[in-house]
Amino acid sequence: MIIPTYNEAENVGPITSRVRESVPEAHILVADDNSPDGTGKIADDLAAADSHIHVLHRMGKQGLGAAYLAGFQWGIENGYDVLVEMDADGSHRPEELPRLLDALVEENADLVLGSRWVPGGSVVNWPKSREVLSRGGSLYSRLMLGVPIRDVTGGYRAFRKETLLGLGMDQVASQGYCFQVDLAWRAVSAGFTVVEVPITFVERERGDSKMNRSIVVEALWRVTAWGVRSRASALTKRRR
Repeated sequence: MIIPTYNEAENVGPITSRVRESVPEAHILVADDNSPDGTGKIADDLAAADSHIHVLHRMGKQGLGAAYLAGFQWGIENGYDVLVEMDADGSHRPEELPRLLDALVEENADLVLGSRWVPGGSVVNWPKSREVLSRGGSLYSRLMLGVPIRDVTGGYRAFRKETLLGLGMDQVASQGYCFQVDLAWRAVSAGFTVVEVPITFVERERGDSKMNRSIVVEALWRVTAWGVRSRASALTKRRR
């Protein structure tokens, strides 16, 4: 379980506790971007008391994508076969983690996405404007990139190690929502089996959201550029 943190002092304890209760055999990596509120120190104390909790201290705030990539690398180097993305704020409910892990086996999936926008999925305590933004972002990405995924921007995911090794992680430079779109698109393009399972996404109760306008703008222009480039490449191949 890779849980990136930046100023999540109020959340890091509760989220790690819930993960340990939901899947006792799981190990947790808290990837902290040198949080000024002391999140890293709290995580260190948790790790000292529990051998299933580990901490990766990073130099500073470098973005969600960079934190996950560092976490993936740490997990692969330390011999883990399944690596999971999860937010620290409780919006990704640890109690639903077994459903994602079961799908890896039962549906022979290479990547399992926790989806808000498939039947059975939902969001709680979101304003309508944010739901429209999220649904619209997934729809736009799906159409531009040709990926058959309903919730392509979601960040609750379980990867097999072999899937990550086949995605060309050294070429990933995107962040935020765009990072999630990038990995999903790479997985589909590489021929991996991607499965969506329904989840209930709950808006955070403590702390501040990291979502901002720059993340949305980056996602829009990157997805547009990828889609145009992909379509141009396909057209060139057909002409040849």
